[in-house]
Amino acid sequence: MKSKTSLTQKILIGLILGVFFGIILNKLPASYIKDTIIINGILRLVGGIFINSIKMLVVPLVFVSLVVGASAIGDVNKLGRVGVKTIAFYLITTCVAITLALIVANIIDPGIGLDLSNVLKKEPTIGTAKSFVDVVIDMVPKNPIASLANGTMLQIIVFALLTGVTMALIREKAQPVIEIFNSLNEIMMKMVMLIMLIAPYGVFALITKTFATVGFDAMVPLLKYMMAVLLTLLIHASLTYMGILGGLGKLNPLQFFKNFAPAMSVAFSTASSNGTLPVTIETVEQRCGVSKNIASFTLPLGATINMDGTAIMQGVAVIFISQVYGIDLSLQAFLTVILTATLASVGTAGVPGVGLITLSMVLQSVGLPVEGIALIIGIDRLLDMCRTVVNITGDAVCTIVVSKSEGEFDEEKYYAKNKEIEVA
Repeated sequence: MKSKTSLTQKILIGLILGVFFGIILNKLPASYIKDTIIINGILRLVGGIFINSIKMLVVPLVFVSLVVGASAIGDVNKLGRVGVKTIAFYLITTCVAITLALIVANIIDPGIGLDLSNVLKKEPTIGTAKSFVDVVIDMVPKNPIASLANGTMLQIIVFALLTGVTMALIREKAQPVIEIFNSLNEIMMKMVMLIMLIAPYGVFALITKTFATVGFDAMVPLLKYMMAVLLTLLIHASLTYMGILGGLGKLNPLQFFKNFAPAMSVAFSTASSNGTLPVTIETVEQRCGVSKNIASFTLPLGATINMDGTAIMQGVAVIFISQVYGIDLSLQAFLTVILTATLASVGTAGVPGVGLITLSMVLQSVGLPVEGIALIIGIDRLLDMCRTVVNITGDAVCTIVVSKSEGEFDEEKYYAKNKEIEVA
């Protein structure tokens, strides 16, 4: 916990110092030392290493984590009604979340006012218009190895999900492979954390270079980006989740917030769905009236495959970066973002930093420059705290609704005074 907080502070310091030195460089007259040695030499070197480090992890991390996530669902034959309801809830709400993010971001236009199109080294390669049928056909890879080598993300996702589900179907026979993938997943998670150690320096270099190029004008778009993410998180939590709780569950949303507050406060302070899981389970069982049978299945599954808050960040970031680099996105690109981010949420582990790796995957799926991540990574750690609250709120609402539909819900406990039932 201490090291995580320390890293957050270092990244924030890197961001602030980057803004400060970038604006100073912007005010200095053009010279060989400023332009060649500092901006296009040192800053480009450090920033380039950091960005390439992120790109390096995209394909192996997405493939391994998706296989592990899909295989962790368990024996699909035994999942039955509860499993189908839970997975359907998680995937549909994630799809709604990223759609809301794209709508809100298009209204707020967070990237308007910051023009980085002049620093884009090459033209983006946005896919040409295809029919819906062709898009679906192209999702199935002819050669999975070629898909992995070329970084064709939708094909990689489909192959990874198929591999994971197949492993779940033949669980005992596939157990040695499952253990290998679990080990690989641990290695990838550790590698992400190691790369995040250089994030403060990478952020400093990239932000300094950006502000040295465009000056103080970059501040307003960053604030608008933060506002767009926070507003979408609020809309999703208050309208989507509470609408489902009130409409399908016939329960009072205000009572839910009173009951679930302890878990939300832990999620906000830790910024980790996995780290909050014990408190989430305890709170949902003791304060919300959900049976242990349902909670012990839906909540760990939700912590693995339900990342609505992360999907919202990815949706807003896609619009922000496309506007900053002056790249228009087609309707097909929006649909690709929705599909990619929804499927990728299955493999987005509740570990700091992974959300940015999967964001680079979403950006690549529509041909946007990964370098744009540098603009938001400094403030992303702050937003991560808020979106983790939304992630676990979705897990809890799903658990309550499914529990009630299965007749395993204690409504009397849900409306009981909380002081009588304390979370352990």
